[in-house]
Amino acid sequence: MVLVRPGRFELFRDPNKQYRFRLRASNGLVLLSSKGYKTRKSALTGIESVRNNCTDDARFQREQTPAGYCFDLLAENKKVIGTGELYKSARSRERGIASVQRHAPKAKIIHA
Repeated sequence: MVLVRPGRFELFRDPNKQYRFRLRASNGLVLLSSKGYKTRKSALTGIESVRNNCTDDARFQREQTPAGYCFDLLAENKKVIGTGELYKSARSRERGIASVQRHAPKAKIIHA
């Protein structure tokens, strides 16, 4: 059995005073970024939504753009709750999704 150190959610305010979060893997790489939220409470609700939806592979919307491969994580209502990084290949995008699925459920929340 392989032990995976948990990642972390970083909760912060952007220059426009909106709350956002990022999910980082245990190695520090950003796996997923959120949209802006008006309140801290709604951003925390977004983190819980990531935790609740990330284990369902059907919630990941995969795309290919001229710049590369990417994904969005969708809530049950089909709204985007997080966007992955840009990847050079479909295979690396799939590894990114798998990493979100491994890290998000037990990731600690760090207030940056």
